[in-house]
Amino acid sequence: MKINIMILIALLTITHLQAQNSIADVLASIEANSTQLAALREQMEAEYLSNRTDLNPHDPEVEYNYFWGTPSAIGNRTDLVVTQSFDFPTSYWHRKKIADLSNENLRFAYHAKRKNLLLEAQAICINLVYYNALQDEYSVRLEHAQSIAKMYATQFELGSANILEKNKAKLNLINTENTIKAITIEQQSLLSELKALNGGKTISFNAKQNVLTTLPTNFTSWYAEVASHHPLLQAMQKEQAIADHAIKLNTALNLPKLTTGYMSEKMVGEHFRGLTVGVSIPLWENRNKLKQAKAQARYTEKSVEDMEVQVYNQLENLYLKAQHLAINAQQYQEALSDFNNESYLKQALDAGEISLLNYLLELEFYYDTKQKALETNRDYELAVANLMQYANP
Repeated sequence: MKINIMILIALLTITHLQAQNSIADVLASIEANSTQLAALREQMEAEYLSNRTDLNPHDPEVEYNYFWGTPSAIGNRTDLVVTQSFDFPTSYWHRKKIADLSNENLRFAYHAKRKNLLLEAQAICINLVYYNALQDEYSVRLEHAQSIAKMYATQFELGSANILEKNKAKLNLINTENTIKAITIEQQSLLSELKALNGGKTISFNAKQNVLTTLPTNFTSWYAEVASHHPLLQAMQKEQAIADHAIKLNTALNLPKLTTGYMSEKMVGEHFRGLTVGVSIPLWENRNKLKQAKAQARYTEKSVEDMEVQVYNQLENLYLKAQHLAINAQQYQEALSDFNNESYLKQALDAGEISLLNYLLELEFYYDTKQKALETNRDYELAVANLMQYANP
């Protein structure tokens, strides 16, 4: 089955020519010009600096006291106290480790958002390829519809065709013209979306065929490689590490804090100087923080397991969907190649062997099959784009 799928996809790939301007060029332009990505980079830098705050000890405290003596004969008194407090030493290492892990997660988060933005742009391009090809298809249909409408208008004038046949030909022409207008509107809308993603700069994209991406031959081995650098999975694993360090940090914060410093006291005829040392007694301040950190670690562990299951199932479903679409696309291609009755229908119509109604019905059936073939190719490319979103680091 896997070998057959690869053969089908290879056949599909051979039949498609290189796009006039590639999707890769569009994505490179958007990555360079996107205002959204620029804003995300600035946000990442701000959050990076935020994570680096509060890593140092508390600021030293300076206290100065001046007392007026009563009676005045005893003179005045001045006190000077300079102190520095410290958390338990290991807490600083755990804070730094949490900051480093959080900053790694910022990169993973940016990477994921960047991939999502480029996937959005890629999906727009894939839809544009579909509408560009559909526009070409309907341009041919328009020529046929104009030819038929003109022929039956002439025959009606000569009396060899009735008003019903003339009106059917005219309605067929109007429907074709309106469909082309609708396609043009879709193209303009999609190009406008690309422009917005490209920082407001216009992108010209007139490709009409996709170079179909081949699927991995073995999903399980492919997934094992992708999972190793999948940003969402990496981020969740870092969150687990952060939660573990948070437990150790709160354990350290539950140990006594130290305060050391210098103290000076001056009075008339007397001057005292020396060191001051203090120890805090951790009774109430962090009573429930350690419990909360342990609960958070358990929640994060379960979230990691759930994320792994969700990502695997999502990618597996996309893989199976793409396989199914590849088979359908090949079947459409073979059918259109083997059963192209367009010229035969026109000959039969000209010879009077079939009515205009039968001609239009048969032609519509053929055109509908061609459109479904284009839709299947588009859907295949969209499925593969979603599947391969995180294939590269």
